[in-house]
Amino acid sequence: MDPMLLTPLQQYDPEIFDLIEKEKHRQWRGLELIASENFTSQAVMEANASCLTNKYSEGLPHHRYYGGNDVVDQVEEICQKRALAAFRLDPAVWGVNVQPYSGSTANFAALTALLKPHDRLMGLDLPSGGHLTHGYQTAKKKVSASAIYFESMPYQLDPATSLIDYNRLEDHAKLFRPNLLICGGSAYPRDWEYARLRSIADQHGAYVMCDMAHISGLVAAQEMKDPFEFCDVVTTTTHKTLRGPRAGLIFFRKSPPPQANGSPAATPAQPYDLEARVNAAVFPACQGGPHNNTIAAIAVALKQAATPEFRTYAVNVRKNAAKLADTLKELGYKIVTDGTCNHTVLWDLRPNGLTGSKIEKLCDYLDITLNKNSVQGDTSALSPGGVRLGSSALTSRGFLEADFVKVGHFLDRAVKIALKLQDKVGKKLVDFEAELAKKDNAEITQLRHEVEAFAKSFPMPGFETSTMVYKH
Repeated sequence: MDPMLLTPLQQYDPEIFDLIEKEKHRQWRGLELIASENFTSQAVMEANASCLTNKYSEGLPHHRYYGGNDVVDQVEEICQKRALAAFRLDPAVWGVNVQPYSGSTANFAALTALLKPHDRLMGLDLPSGGHLTHGYQTAKKKVSASAIYFESMPYQLDPATSLIDYNRLEDHAKLFRPNLLICGGSAYPRDWEYARLRSIADQHGAYVMCDMAHISGLVAAQEMKDPFEFCDVVTTTTHKTLRGPRAGLIFFRKSPPPQANGSPAATPAQPYDLEARVNAAVFPACQGGPHNNTIAAIAVALKQAATPEFRTYAVNVRKNAAKLADTLKELGYKIVTDGTCNHTVLWDLRPNGLTGSKIEKLCDYLDITLNKNSVQGDTSALSPGGVRLGSSALTSRGFLEADFVKVGHFLDRAVKIALKLQDKVGKKLVDFEAELAKKDNAEITQLRHEVEAFAKSFPMPGFETSTMVYKH
């Protein structure tokens, strides 16, 4: 046998090994505030790095296109059972496909199952906090495949409250007559009115699909409303608040849901055979063989999500996000919807004369990771007026409300530094970045040292910091 096949990474490819160690150090020394990220557990990482990556298993358990899948079948069936159990679902009513490679592929497979080409869908507009895969398009371009292959009409927020405008959505649905309503978002800090969406959909014989990618961990812990009560299909990623590996799930009803008024299920406009349609849409329609190592890691994460410890974690995720929002408000900043009830804080920097792009760039120098984000009224996704903050990752590291107060004050200091730099170089982002690149700002250096010292005082999930080779 080739000795290379048994050579450890550190010995065989020190260049890649060193970069992995550098990334460990970056995660440990920084404050991770990107709402779509989290730190998964050592057990999940071990499953994801297992020999299951070697096996091809196109098809479903016991119906594969390859031999040798006895063990893989057991892994996938355990994952399916744990997925239903984590969300308290009756297997006689709900099924799940655990093979999607990501949330985006899960969404497109779900659309492939539910719709015919050029059927009509309505999802929350991206500038309003929706997701690319929910039919996003601009006046000049159909950006997402969901807009390329289907006809999309977005719904939006009430400009007075920055909440979903359900009345306007209902009026537009009467004109557009959608085949599918999509709910869920990537930057919406409030819960959803699933019963209202079901009522609107029933007027047009439409399906309701929830993309709960951002809040699935909170739904599992019963910290958010239950989308399964009124939806036909529910999709999710597995790595955000659910704290698993990077992948996706598609849950599908086996019989129509009840109407929003509590009446028995309405007769669906199309045959209700979602199980066969979803499974066929995942494979062979949209992807090839599943990543069995990732499915095993999902199963581990779902086992963790059913524990009392995970419930405590989810409670703290919400508390910490609310405390961060309150802290920034007390410091004089504008928070979209005046707060949050999930893991996300949407911070409007336009009253301060800053863009989210500048704060994102500056915070990178401070070892604070966040992302620029559109807020209602923005016209540019590249230079939006806000940033999106999330509490999930730092909560996984053990941060509590008092710690998020300190994080809020770090962010306040970052804004004050950004305003000084902007006064010095003007409003062009390129000039702002050039000034940052000089790395000679004493305030930035001091704040970065404080951020790193604070972050390093907390443990890291998934790996032991004392054994890291790269020490910075």
